[in-house]
Amino acid sequence: MRKGNFIYNLAAAAVFILLEAAAVSMLGHNGTVQNLWFSKGMQRVSGAIWGGAQQVREYFMLRKRNEQLAYENYLLRLHMAREKAAAACTDEHGDIAGNFRYIYAEITKISNNTQHNYMIINRGREDGIREGAGVITGKGAIGVIDAASGKYSYARSFKNHGMSISARLGKDGAVGPLSWDGISSSGAVLQEIPHHVELHPGDTVYTSGYSSIFPPDIPLGITGEAKIVNGATYEIKVSLFEDFSALRHVTVVENLSREEMEKLENDK
Repeated sequence: MRKGNFIYNLAAAAVFILLEAAAVSMLGHNGTVQNLWFSKGMQRVSGAIWGGAQQVREYFMLRKRNEQLAYENYLLRLHMAREKAAAACTDEHGDIAGNFRYIYAEITKISNNTQHNYMIINRGREDGIREGAGVITGKGAIGVIDAASGKYSYARSFKNHGMSISARLGKDGAVGPLSWDGISSSGAVLQEIPHHVELHPGDTVYTSGYSSIFPPDIPLGITGEAKIVNGATYEIKVSLFEDFSALRHVTVVENLSREEMEKLENDK
């Protein structure tokens, strides 16, 4: 009986030891799985944190690069203007090329969702800004200064009913008023083009230079569909180059002969 009990107890102990060994093995295996899961989780968290930090860095780097590109575009426009001008110099209120003074600026506030849009820039009378000066970018003529304080100026946007720009079809084509179509952010209409003019959809439209506000040959947009109005002139749809929803860096351009020209017109 004692022998039977001994064998029974030995068998029970063996089973217990086997179960313990299996449990230890399973625990070790589970520990590995848990460690792997934890490691992967930490990698995901670390990746998310690094990715977020990288996006923040890239955002500020992109913003800085955009500012640099905008200023380089300003210098390029100035260089091109000086190439065309007989005289060029710099004064305390900007860079002068021919009859125009150019002043680099940034938009601090802009309206794009009404029929009478405007923008406020971070340059004013202390920087040489005067009422009647034009506001341009490398992609278009975008507004006119209506009022100026010491450090800021208020400009009427091109996206404004009643505002038009003297524009030319190509560099040597017919001239007519270009105005916002009142619908699309990038839509405009070129009017009063004589019906005998040969039109080619895709032609570039430029400032004509006939205005006392804007210098000539600033690219504005590309022509599209046209129709004859009153049997006499064309009305041409124009797709503007400038994206008004993304405006930030601009150049204020002042015609130094504007007052003399306007006085001559008024005295006639």
